[in-house]
Amino acid sequence: MTRGNQREKAREKAAKKQKDVERKKEGSNKGANKGMTLEERRERDATIMREKQEKKAALAGAKGGEEEGAVGGAAK
Repeated sequence: MTRGNQREKAREKAAKKQKDVERKKEGSNKGANKGMTLEERRERDATIMREKQEKKAALAGAKGGEEEGAVGGAAK
C-alpha cells in the first residue's frame, strides 16, 4: 500500500494548484476590473499611463523651459 501516500500527495498538490488558479481568477475580477476583458483592461491602463506621462512632460516643460528635462532633452 505504498501508493496510497502517493495518491494523497497528488490530491493535495492538485487541490493547492486549483486554489491558486481560482485566486488568480478572482484577482482579475476585483473592483475596477470587474466585467472587463483583458484587452479592455490593457487599453484602460495604457490610456491612464499616457495621461500621466503627458502631465509629467507638461510639468517638466513648464518648470525647465529650455533646460534639459526628464523626457529626453539634450543639454545645451
